[in-house]
Amino acid sequence: MRILVVEDDLRLAALLHRGLVGEGYAVDVAYDGLRGLEMARESAYDALVLDVMLPKLNGFGVCERLRRAGMWVPVLMLTALDGEYDQAEGLDLGADDYVTKPFSFVALAARLRALIRRGRPERPAVLRIGDLEIDPAARRCRRGGTDVVLTAREFAVLEYLARRGGETVSKGEVLEHVWDDRFDGDVNIVEVYVSALRRKIDTPFQRHTIRTVRGAGYRLDAPEGSRP
Repeated sequence: MRILVVEDDLRLAALLHRGLVGEGYAVDVAYDGLRGLEMARESAYDALVLDVMLPKLNGFGVCERLRRAGMWVPVLMLTALDGEYDQAEGLDLGADDYVTKPFSFVALAARLRALIRRGRPERPAVLRIGDLEIDPAARRCRRGGTDVVLTAREFAVLEYLARRGGETVSKGEVLEHVWDDRFDGDVNIVEVYVSALRRKIDTPFQRHTIRTVRGAGYRLDAPEGSRP
């Protein structure tokens, strides 16, 4: 497996290189966004570890240009920005996951393994599950051509389920990817938002898209008879 690390902090880049080589990866390093973009375009990497704060072109710009070019290599973003809107921007632009600095290398390596296992299926800009359309960039949801008004948090939950379409996702995973690290409430808050989503995207359209997998979580499926 070949990994590209794009990180301008020389000390951190060296630590990541050493750690990932120790995990058995072949690792290349770029120290600015433009060079990282060039290397990602020229070579077939299994994943990118991409810092947000980079000289010449930031990580958001690198990720956006790769996705615009139809390149779907898994991207794990590193950020010192702990606001949920900064994290959401990275995901909207096509990143697959993020780690907030300071981070545990063990956790980073585990997330990277998960991304590589998941592979690189092509993902269109607009997510479609049957006749349900989710446009992350425009923050717009439609069902059968009808706009569905969602709150920001409802949209974030739906988007995450859609990006994992067909997979069973636990409450903990939803909580980890939609709420920020400062949230210390009950994991069952996810149930509240799933119920609200069902009332908005399923019930009025006589659909059953968000399915509960008993003891495991939720799965977003295209209901029978729905047409994209």
